[in-house]
Amino acid sequence: MKLQKYLSAVLAALSAFSMTACNKVKNTEEKNSSSEISTTTAADTVSTDTATTTEPMTTFTQAAVTTPKIKKQDFYSLYEAEDAKLSDDLKVSFERDDYSGDGYVKGFTDKSSIVFDVKATADQHYDLSFSIASDSVADCHLTLDGDVISTFRTQEGGAFTYITVSGVYMKKGASKLELTVSGGTIDIDYLKVENSDVHSKANTKTSAETSVKKSASSAKELKKFLADSYGKYIITGQYVSDNTDKEIDLVYRTTGKFPVIRFSDMDISEDTSDTDAIKAWHEKGGISCVSWYWSAPSKKSGVRTEDTDFSLGNAVTDEDVASLSQDKIKSMVKKKKISEECSLLIADIDAMAEKLKGLGDTPIMFRPLPEGCGDWYWWGAEGADAYKWLWELIYKRMAEYHKLDNLLWVWNGQNKDSLVDNFDIAAADLFINGGKDYGERFSEAYAAIQGYAGKDKIIGITECGSVPDTDTAFRDKAVWSFFGLMGGEYVSDSKGEYSEQYTSKDALIKAYNSEGTLTLDEIEE
Repeated sequence: MKLQKYLSAVLAALSAFSMTACNKVKNTEEKNSSSEISTTTAADTVSTDTATTTEPMTTFTQAAVTTPKIKKQDFYSLYEAEDAKLSDDLKVSFERDDYSGDGYVKGFTDKSSIVFDVKATADQHYDLSFSIASDSVADCHLTLDGDVISTFRTQEGGAFTYITVSGVYMKKGASKLELTVSGGTIDIDYLKVENSDVHSKANTKTSAETSVKKSASSAKELKKFLADSYGKYIITGQYVSDNTDKEIDLVYRTTGKFPVIRFSDMDISEDTSDTDAIKAWHEKGGISCVSWYWSAPSKKSGVRTEDTDFSLGNAVTDEDVASLSQDKIKSMVKKKKISEECSLLIADIDAMAEKLKGLGDTPIMFRPLPEGCGDWYWWGAEGADAYKWLWELIYKRMAEYHKLDNLLWVWNGQNKDSLVDNFDIAAADLFINGGKDYGERFSEAYAAIQGYAGKDKIIGITECGSVPDTDTAFRDKAVWSFFGLMGGEYVSDSKGEYSEQYTSKDALIKAYNSEGTLTLDEIEE
């Protein structure tokens, strides 16, 4: 897929609207729409005035997106586990019912390994279905020719059930699929391999409408920019650990490019240095995504469940409190119609709303209650219903009571059970394989989120330990709206230089100098 073949159509779509608060449009000089790949220095292309930033010493070449030609073929093959290559501790058993072939394989430990020799008949995507029985939950790790492609969790219960890893790209010829287990034990009967259509069902058509009906023009323009770019480009983004933006400067020194999206955290303190930094980034032409890692409103306060005694379950109420004044809320507490915990939540929401008002009309992507599907943060620890109640309380309180109209709402629930009604963008945090490079997993996560969030929703990566590979994303039709590479140790070593612990320098340079991504110098007022 040569991105430049349809670049002119993309540019027409992107230039059809005028950005006032966001002012984003793809740079459309003739040299960019030709078939030639130009080589430019960062000083020539970057229009951001950052006095503290050291110029990169290297000249970078913009690379075209390259993807293989895929002509789908029908394929079906069954590989019995007892015929696979087994580590010495595994053995063939016949104890369970309903197995296929001449038995099944049992005896898995953390040191066990089973390798299937698979022969694909075409360069295409395949669904890999394992028949697995497990008496207790276990984590299975799957590699393809040595590269990690999936980690999945078994179901307890003892019966053989299907677990499918969808849309794995394999080249024509022989490949080795290796399965290992951690945290439990499994029995495996067989592997079924079939041609996949999961990526052919991917959709990049999305609405530019905002979830808040009376959004400010700045928010509407930002949503339209995201919608028009969706499926055509991956927008670059970098998380910052403080208001010096040192990670952004480091990315520039390493790649010759600035990211478009600045990811940061915000708290409810009266300190305005975080909002000042957001407004400054907006003045440079960038976009901001703000996360609220909420310290629970209790004497034992903390973000993580283990660090606080706050009970969200005690706060949940059927009363319609989102649009009530603080006086009425206090009165309801006295009358015991709502709990003190509920009142404390609303007080914090009001404090955050006041902080956000300091941004004026600056449009931001607002991400409250990150990673709400798990129990590691207090807002997800008491189940999906409590999480969804809190999300709706924040949304209605800010949008209706405080009239905040410059926000695009980023839902980061990461699970169909945590799906809420009101949001603009569905997002994932991906730190699989220790946060290091794990190519295929980006596509797997994309398909999963699109499956439960809805194909009309914009899907992005709000946190990741390594950048997605652009070629793989376009090949698998998993073109995320954006990525947000984590800051701190994920990009920097102790001396403030680029660290390759999680993302290689070559991978970062490729991501920022690909025709399939958008960087700050490629959008203009």
